[in-house]
Amino acid sequence: MTPFEAMVLGLIQGLTEFLPISSSAHVQIAQEIFGLGDLTKAQLTAFIATIQIGTELAVVSYFAKTIIEIVKAWLRTGFQKWEDQEANAKLGWLVIIGSFPIVILGLIFQDFIETDLRQLWIIGITLIVFGLLLGLADKLGKKAKGLQDLNLRSGVLFGLGQALALIPGVSRSGGSITVGLLLGFNRETAARYSFLLAIPAVLGAGGYQFAKSFGDLPADLLAATLAATLVSFVVGYAVIAWLLRYLVKGSYLPFVIWRVGVGAALLVALGLGAI
Repeated sequence: MTPFEAMVLGLIQGLTEFLPISSSAHVQIAQEIFGLGDLTKAQLTAFIATIQIGTELAVVSYFAKTIIEIVKAWLRTGFQKWEDQEANAKLGWLVIIGSFPIVILGLIFQDFIETDLRQLWIIGITLIVFGLLLGLADKLGKKAKGLQDLNLRSGVLFGLGQALALIPGVSRSGGSITVGLLLGFNRETAARYSFLLAIPAVLGAGGYQFAKSFGDLPADLLAATLAATLVSFVVGYAVIAWLLRYLVKGSYLPFVIWRVGVGAALLVALGLGAI
C-alpha cells in the first residue's frame, strides 16, 4: 500500500462513516480496486481499525461537550431510580444498553462476519436493499420525536438497528437511523443518537483489533496508516457538522439514490468480471 492509497482510503472512511451509505462497503470496494493483495490480513485489519478510530475520535471531539454533560449527569444521578435520573443520565444508560446488541452479536458471529459475509456480492445486495429500507423509513416515519422521547425500548431497538451493520454494506448509522425513523424520531435526532451510540462499539472493537494486530505494521505502513487516520479524522469531523446542518431541512433521499446506484454498479461490475 502506497501512502497515496492509504490517504485515499482514509478520505473514503471519513466521508462515508457518518453518512448512511456504509463505510465498510466503500472501503472494501476501494481495496479491491487498489488490489491491496500485498498486505497480510493482520496488516489490513490493523489499518482499517486505526482509520475507524480516527473517525470515532472525530465524533468524540464534535460531541465533547455533550459527552461530558452525559458523564457528569450519569455520575450524579445514574444510579438513582429511573424516574429520578436527569435526562442526560438516562441518555448515558441508553447509549450503554443500546451498545449491547452489536457487542454480543459481534462476538458470537465474529468468524462468520469476517469470512463468509465479506463478499462483494453481499455488499452490492445489502447496499440496495437497506438503501430502499432507509428511503421507505424516511418516507413513512412521522419525524415527530426528539432526544427527550428516547426510552429503554427505543434505545434497545436503535441498538439492534446498529447491530445490523455487522452485515457488510448495511451501514452502522444507516441501520440505526432507519430504525429511528420508523419509530417516529426526526431525522436529526436519529442521526445524532446513532453517532453517540456508535462511540463505545467502534472505539472498543477498533481498539481491540488495533492492539491485536498493531505489531504487524512495518514502519512505512505505520506512517501511512497514521496519515490516513489523520485524514479520516478531519474529513469525518467536517461530515458530521455538515450532515447535522443538512438534516434540519434535507431528506435522506440523496443517500438512498447513492446506495442503490453504487450497489447496482457493483453487481454489474461483478457480473462482467470487471472486479
